[in-house]
Amino acid sequence: MRIAALTGERRFAIEEAPVPQLQADEVLVRVRACGVCASELDTWAGVGEPSYPLYLGHEVSGTVVETGPAASGPAVGDPVGIWVTGRGFADYVAVKADYCRPAGAARLDTVLAEPLACAANAVERADVRLGDDVVVVGAGFMGNLVHELVALRGPRQVIVADTRPDALERARGFGADRVVDVTTESLPDVVRERTDGRGADVTFECTGTQAALGSLGEVTRMSGRLVLVGFHQGADRKIPLAQWNWMAFDIVNAHFREVATIMRGMTIGSRMLASGRLSLEPLVTHRYDLDDIGAAFQAAADKPPGFAKATVVLDSAPTPSGDLS
Repeated sequence: MRIAALTGERRFAIEEAPVPQLQADEVLVRVRACGVCASELDTWAGVGEPSYPLYLGHEVSGTVVETGPAASGPAVGDPVGIWVTGRGFADYVAVKADYCRPAGAARLDTVLAEPLACAANAVERADVRLGDDVVVVGAGFMGNLVHELVALRGPRQVIVADTRPDALERARGFGADRVVDVTTESLPDVVRERTDGRGADVTFECTGTQAALGSLGEVTRMSGRLVLVGFHQGADRKIPLAQWNWMAFDIVNAHFREVATIMRGMTIGSRMLASGRLSLEPLVTHRYDLDDIGAAFQAAADKPPGFAKATVVLDSAPTPSGDLS
């Protein structure tokens, strides 16, 4: 089978590798798509002097083609979204059956179960309530997912901020009550105007940048909730902790490493997809063949106009057999 190996800074090679051998509780999944996660970009760019080769990819969907003798749940032929920690840019992955969730009738190349789980868990942890005023800082892929899920919880209004006009236009399409281009407007002024000077009940930071962190306290009411969804890599961040203390903010770290929590988020996400209450189709904007994986990562880094998510789509994985190597 084919698998993408990161062999150097911003450099991939497509290698041949054996089809994974199953453990008793695993299933073999023919990969349909694997998303490029923003958390992988630093590694791709050589930040931190990574040790090569590396096998990235954890946002995987596909079809079950084989099951281990002790695997329960998914059956051969089932479309699934799965949780893996790497090696997802490949024709096949082996995964514990318990780490699969049904994709239902959703388009398989848009079933990105892992990031959907992250967004679902973030919104659950934030406890958005009926009638809340909500601010989402960042209208990229994760910000859009958070926005869509927040809207299902019945807020009074959702205000979305970003620096990119095309991203804000997409947020309008998802029903944002107000969008704010922070390069031309003051987000704190807009929020004060729309909340009668009170501030947002819940503010989601979905960018992973220092600039966004610095703005949170200016748009959130006293005893409101600050939810950190963005993945903060690289240099240490600074926050105005004295102000945050004074305002008695409830600070939520919306990142989860416990497998049971991730699986709960995947269950929520798969139910939303299966019910048709949520679709990722408008968010998967850039698709690439495995041979073009480098271009997929470059697009994720550059964010060209109209960009929300890059995925690597595998259309023609060979049938697994003992002679593959």
